[in-house]
Amino acid sequence: MNKIVFSLILFILILSPFCTAAAQSSVITEDEIKAFNTTGFPQWAKDLRRWDIIAFGTFPFSMFFSTFFNDLSRWNRANGMDFSAEGRRYAPWPFKSAGAVDLTSQEFGRNILLAIGISAAFAFTDLIIVKIRQNMERRKLESKPPSRGTYTIERRSNESAEADEKPEIQKIPEDIDDTVSLNEPAPE
Repeated sequence: MNKIVFSLILFILILSPFCTAAAQSSVITEDEIKAFNTTGFPQWAKDLRRWDIIAFGTFPFSMFFSTFFNDLSRWNRANGMDFSAEGRRYAPWPFKSAGAVDLTSQEFGRNILLAIGISAAFAFTDLIIVKIRQNMERRKLESKPPSRGTYTIERRSNESAEADEKPEIQKIPEDIDDTVSLNEPAPE
């Protein structure tokens, strides 16, 4: 039996270099190049998405810690955290011995509800912190003095611009001396 399994594995390994698949083409369309733009979404949708990501992201950690601390509590109630082989049947995961006592469905449900609550608490805490920062940033922008002036840029065709802008030529009166000597101070 071992010879058959060994020969089958050897056969597959020998044929593997010849059984290759071609990669997909590297032609990238213009739509794929454009980055995903979130400017069209309302702020509440972005906040809800962030809350969702944080709640689901922290759930595995909160589930692990709620199970660990629930097991610690069971271990303490059962035998005062005895480290003998019999006493470690209620111990949490790294300390469990063979023949450990499983969680009841009620304890398991309590662990899940506790993990959901902890995850939601982390997500709400993050939401509050983000909202406070956004309000501080908004107030900082609103407290800045308005700009000195607003500029308006009008686009006009070249023909209408040339007709509107006729340069005026001013003549300098002849009694003004426009030469300045470097040694003498300029007249005031």
